Amino acid sequence: MNYFEKVITSCEYVAQNSKYVKINEQEIENFVNNFEIRQMPHWLSSNPFGLLDFKISDIVEILMILGSIDCSFWGEPKWTLTTKDGKKVDGAFALIYALVNLKKEKGKLDFEQITFEEFKTYLTGNIEIPLLEERYEVVKEVSRIINKKMNGNFYEFIKEVTKDEDLFKIIVDYFPSFQDTRTYKGQTIYFYKLAQLVVSDILHIREIKENIKVDYSHLVGCADYKIPQSLRGIHILEYAKELANLVDKKIEIKENSIYEVEIRANMMIALKKLKEKLNNNSITSIELNDILWSLGQDKTKNFSPYHRTRTMSY
Repeated sequence: MNYFEKVITSCEYVAQNSKYVKINEQEIENFVNNFEIRQMPHWLSSNPFGLLDFKISDIVEILMILGSIDCSFWGEPKWTLTTKDGKKVDGAFALIYALVNLKKEKGKLDFEQITFEEFKTYLTGNIEIPLLEERYEVVKEVSRIINKKMNGNFYEFIKEVTKDEDLFKIIVDYFPSFQDTRTYKGQTIYFYKLAQLVVSDILHIREIKENIKVDYSHLVGCADYKIPQSLRGIHILEYAKELANLVDKKIEIKENSIYEVEIRANMMIALKKLKEKLNNNSITSIELNDILWSLGQDKTKNFSPYHRTRTMSY
């Protein structure tokens, strides 16, 4: 069983045993019947902060660091940076902004010898970014592994790799921080959200920048907090009253709790069911994943809040 099969099989086990989250099959039918297949530009193709102006090896270097700590930005207030032209950016885009500026300043994103105070300075915003110390340890570890096992150049190490299964295996096997599993009723449940995201980002950007053929068709989806919000908003995911009250009141749900695992796993299986019902090879699971993520960014939808879990996994 490969990694992606382990994700689906373990998440199916959760979906079959869930107490607090259910999938509404009729709403899946309704969504599919009204869904129009369309090609949506990848989220990084907008060239945020001039990211795509770098050469491809530099872009991949930035994306690898970004992907390792692209998680858990929620909060009141939300961690926000002010750009040089006075705009406010938060979340992943704020992190991209910080890394792009750091790349321009330093020339290489090597965090192996960085001090905590230096790292903190790079991410100074309106408030301290959540999980600052954990992010620091992760970027140090990622740089250390790239330096020790990949001759200091991640792009050169993976440049012949154009298939998602192969790149994913490198990410998960070499970098411990990309392990993303939970325990549910005694079973190990696999998600690998950040690993799937960084594989998708790198392959999409290489496709755009290098004009090469890549394969991201085996990625199964990124179990985060925005996609469950979208699926709940369109009534495909249904929460029991106990869980709905916690989510709607923005009460933090603990990492590896039954609530969190059921939300993430049912999201994955709902995505799988949607893809199967569409029965169309012109859209991949990760592209459908991105469409649902974008739906959660649409403020006009007035969806209920997303669940709050403080975690390095998403």
